[in-house]
Amino acid sequence: MADKRVYYGGQAVLEGVMIRGPRTMAVACRRPDGEITVHKERLGGVYAGPVRRIPFIRGAIVMWETLALGIRALIFSSNVAMGEEEKGVESGSMWATAIISLVVVAALFFVLPLVATGWLEGVAGSHLAVIVIEGAFRLGLVVAYVGLIGLVPDVRRVYEYHGAEHKTIHAMEHGEPMEPARIQKYPTAHVRCGTSFLLTVVVVSIFVFAVVGNAEIWLRILSRVVLIPVIAAISYEVIRLGGAFEKSPVTHVLMWPNLALQALTTKQPDDGQVQVAVRALEEVLRAEESISVEARRATEAAPPLD
Repeated sequence: MADKRVYYGGQAVLEGVMIRGPRTMAVACRRPDGEITVHKERLGGVYAGPVRRIPFIRGAIVMWETLALGIRALIFSSNVAMGEEEKGVESGSMWATAIISLVVVAALFFVLPLVATGWLEGVAGSHLAVIVIEGAFRLGLVVAYVGLIGLVPDVRRVYEYHGAEHKTIHAMEHGEPMEPARIQKYPTAHVRCGTSFLLTVVVVSIFVFAVVGNAEIWLRILSRVVLIPVIAAISYEVIRLGGAFEKSPVTHVLMWPNLALQALTTKQPDDGQVQVAVRALEEVLRAEESISVEARRATEAAPPLD
């Protein structure tokens, strides 16, 4: 029954929010003149196909689409921020930046903790203990990174839009009217947040890397990189399970660290930022309804089977 629930999620971008539905996505941004502008598109292929519903495989697909759709949303929001929606930042430079960022992430958050704790192998007397210490070091790096970049004013604005996105999704899931006054009462943390995903990745990586064992150092370094999609796939299923049983007291206990970490990546938005998130969500909901109507009409118009 949990798999039949329709999930909506998104990302915060520059002065805006991207919302993704099952078959569509929309980005709403505040222009320099104060107006809200929207870009929306219908998703197909791997983004909406049956493969995306296969457990564990879908986690790796979601990791890719988060990057791909996120970059497209960032390109649009960057161009809007510069007042040039049709020009501005080119996709090639943004993709180059994303690839470099992925390399840095893999080196900083996966390889560095291994190298930094490798000397403990002969001291701790337990490979599992070293793996746990490596995981704790990795978690410390993640927390320090998201906390420090949040001190940058522009990033803090993105964190505020992140909070607006979460509040709006909460309100929708509780059947609230899409009004800022009704939306603002909800928390900025959400169990399916990408920040929660980061913490879950750290915990899951401890178990996955323990299976690798105390192999040669080059093999362990390689494993920290090539197993990232595997860790992402498992972590996604954990987060999805938490979202399916969000109201369970057990889920509240297990997900509390994830929700607490979101205090670093979500900030209280103002009503104007909530309005932007609402616009993105409403565009997606209208697009999804339109697709459903098209599908029903096509079914009704189809000739009967012999």
